[in-house]
Amino acid sequence: MKFTIHQKDPNTSARTGILKTDHGWIDTPTFMPVGTVGTVKTMAPHELEDIDSQVILGNAYHLYLRPGIKIINEAGGLQKFSSWERPIITDSGGFQVFSLAKLNKVTDDGVEFQSHLDGSRHMFSPEFSMEIQRNLGADIIMAFDECPPGDANDKRIKEAVVRTSEWMKRCNVWLIDNPELYNYKQTVFPVIQGSVNHKLRKLSAEELMPFSTCGMAIGGLAVGEEKNAMFDTVEFCDTVLPKDQPRYLMGVGKPSDLVQAVRRGVDMFDCVIPTRNGRNGHVFTFEGVINIKNEKYKKDFSSIDPNSSHTWGCTFSKSYLRHLFNINEVLGLRIASTLNLSFYLDLMDIIRQKISDGNFDNWSKSLLSDMRIMKGM
Repeated sequence: MKFTIHQKDPNTSARTGILKTDHGWIDTPTFMPVGTVGTVKTMAPHELEDIDSQVILGNAYHLYLRPGIKIINEAGGLQKFSSWERPIITDSGGFQVFSLAKLNKVTDDGVEFQSHLDGSRHMFSPEFSMEIQRNLGADIIMAFDECPPGDANDKRIKEAVVRTSEWMKRCNVWLIDNPELYNYKQTVFPVIQGSVNHKLRKLSAEELMPFSTCGMAIGGLAVGEEKNAMFDTVEFCDTVLPKDQPRYLMGVGKPSDLVQAVRRGVDMFDCVIPTRNGRNGHVFTFEGVINIKNEKYKKDFSSIDPNSSHTWGCTFSKSYLRHLFNINEVLGLRIASTLNLSFYLDLMDIIRQKISDGNFDNWSKSLLSDMRIMKGM
């Protein structure tokens, strides 16, 4: 895998680039739709291609539980199993075993937990997380890390930093001893921890950089900490992470969060917000968020979003979409989710263009000012 920076903004840390993988290239900054269990909810692969999604994300924890890595291996990897021919990134399952599963025990060996599905007992170690992701066959895989909650004290955060570093070493040994299963390369991203403690973030980055060949992830944010502290930490990470490698801010976020983070040097994002909020009837537009269940849209026959790059923005009216949600018709979920993902990808495309044009700084400040008065942005 190779990352090339094309353009740098003169007044911020924003930059454009291209990340080349064996399944295609990814223009950065990029937003990666979340396909937790091997699918982006309600959307077929060709529909994701139609909105120019260049990469999607899968989840090691969920895919390990269902359908299991043996089935995906027999299919030839996640790309073939899901009929998605473009790049895939998988997370390590670490966040899920800490936040979703019923935890039993966290030790230096790994995490013992009970499945959120049936209560069955499982053990994730750094080595097993790598084995799962080898079998999934994603182009980019994430190192197994410990993600403490946002309200953890410094002692607990430091323990997670130290353990994450030790686990990275074990991930690296396993990957060296166990080459790729399919006919393409996988690249591992170390995940730095440290919450909003800059000293610990620096320590984590320094200890993990020797294992980074083409990308590092910022983990442990958007887990309950104050928003300004999160952005201060992202800005600090810009000073300690390699400038010539892509930076991936995990699990973030709202449209305004993406703009703020791009200003601070982040290249890659994933978040469930566009699809999850879409399924709840919230449609993102550059005029603000439409809560389609609102009574005022009952007789609103205007287009949902005439500025959307997707044809459905003009094809369907707000009244019709509201009707679909009222009768629990799955087409309503598909329309809202598709328009939201289109909005996110359109936003990233505009960001890249503004950086290339040299006016990203002023444009982003103006957009963020507008978004501050738009509820939900």
